[in-house]
Amino acid sequence: MQLKDRIGCRVKLQDIHVLMTVVETGSMGKAAAVLNTGQPAISRSVAELERALGVQLLERNRQGVRATEYGRALLSGGTAVFDDLRQSVKNIAFLADPAVGEVRIACNPTLAAGFVAVVIDQVSRRYPRATFRVGVAAHPDRMHRELADRKVDLLFARRLGPIADKQFDYKPLFDDPYVVVAGTRNPWAGKKRIKLADLVDEPWTLPNSDTTVDSLMLATFHACKLSPPAAAVSIEQTQARLNLVAQGRLLSVFPESVLRFSGKRSDLKILSVEPALSSVPVGIVTIKGRILSPLPKLFIESARKLANGMANRR
Repeated sequence: MQLKDRIGCRVKLQDIHVLMTVVETGSMGKAAAVLNTGQPAISRSVAELERALGVQLLERNRQGVRATEYGRALLSGGTAVFDDLRQSVKNIAFLADPAVGEVRIACNPTLAAGFVAVVIDQVSRRYPRATFRVGVAAHPDRMHRELADRKVDLLFARRLGPIADKQFDYKPLFDDPYVVVAGTRNPWAGKKRIKLADLVDEPWTLPNSDTTVDSLMLATFHACKLSPPAAAVSIEQTQARLNLVAQGRLLSVFPESVLRFSGKRSDLKILSVEPALSSVPVGIVTIKGRILSPLPKLFIESARKLANGMANRR
């Protein structure tokens, strides 16, 4: 019997699920507890997989159990198989009831507070029983890992350079200029032209770990042969930073889309600073070749329409 025939007859999805749980938990005993079964059943599932494939899938070490090279290769495909099955089940559910579905999104704090929030509002009005799960992370590497592990359907990301991992597909949406913002009570708010050098010694509030802001500020200030300002207040939450700036003392940097979509705030003003900070492309990242269920596809379509409307207004 050829390998493909043996796999068709003997490899079971349940056994692959057991193997995934063993590797995630690091031991057969813990996997048995998670799956609410006995350890002999776990051992039997793994043994059946190894017999079907003719290779060793697990090895023991001092820390417990881990996948061999063959085990990692099988689990890599197994993750995609289970994800495709989940998407197929969602397709059936959507066909049975188009008002129901789920979209899992990853994005950074500024996109979550602005553009993504507006897209969610638009889609949820059309499909009020749909659910949206948004994971917010400041560092892009974490978001890409979530997508690679298929824990999210798509991510909204700012692109500073090429996408290194070839498994990802990036579709641009809009260019987002970064701007210096002050409260209307700040003395700088009444000035027409402002040199960047004039603001170096002013008090700033900046995000803790936003690599995009860091890169843009470093590039712009260094181009002017200036040292970037130190943050008087470091805080990650976008809305908290907006509120701090509105008090009148602190300056900050935001993507223009945050101010556009966070509601009309008469207590904030974009400063006319020379030289201006750069624009950064914002786009949607998905896994190449991955089949998405209908609601995430509708979500992407709504995001594109909103982005096109922004471009037309400009």
